[in-house]
Amino acid sequence: MSAGLVQTYRAFAHNNAWANHRLLAACAALSQPEFEAHRTGFFPSLQRTLNHIYVIDLFYIDALEGGWLGPAAWKNEVPFPALTTLKPAQAAMDKRLIAICDALTPARLDDVVKINRPTSVQTERRDRLLMHLFQHQIHHRGQAHAMLSETAVAPPQLDEFFAEGEAPLRAAEFAELGWTEETVWKSEI
Repeated sequence: MSAGLVQTYRAFAHNNAWANHRLLAACAALSQPEFEAHRTGFFPSLQRTLNHIYVIDLFYIDALEGGWLGPAAWKNEVPFPALTTLKPAQAAMDKRLIAICDALTPARLDDVVKINRPTSVQTERRDRLLMHLFQHQIHHRGQAHAMLSETAVAPPQLDEFFAEGEAPLRAAEFAELGWTEETVWKSEI
C-alpha cells in the first residue's frame, strides 16, 4: 500500500470532523424543540440522527483503538439530548479518529481489528473498517442535512472539502478547528 493511500484516510478523517463541525454549527441555530422534532429519516429527528452518528463512531473508534466497549456503546441511543453537549462530544470523537488515521502506515492498513459484537467477535481489516465508518457517517449526515432543510436553517454545503480550489470556502471552519490546508494535506508517513 502506498503512502498516498494513508494520506487519503487521513484526509477523510479530517473531512469527517469538518463536516460534523459545519453541520452541528448550523443546527445550533435550532431551538431544542426543533432539534427534537419528528422528521422524515431512518432516525426520526435531528437529535436522534446526530446522536446515532456519535454512538456508532464511539463503537467503531473504540474498536480501532483496541478497546472492547462493544454493544455498551449503544446502550443509550441519545447520550447527548442537547446540541450544546453533543457538539463538543462529537468534536472529541472526531479528534480520536484523526489520531487513529494520523498513526496509520501502509502496513497498519492491513491490520485486523477485533470488534466486540453482541454474540461474537467480528474481525475486519483496518482499511475496510475505516471505509465502512466513513460511509456510515456520510450516509447519516446526508439524512440530517435533508432534515435540516425542513427547518428555517439553511443546510450547509458539505461537499467543499477535497477540491483545492474550494479551500477559501472552508477556511473559516479550518481556523475554528485549528487546522490549515497543510495540516490536512501533509503527506509524511
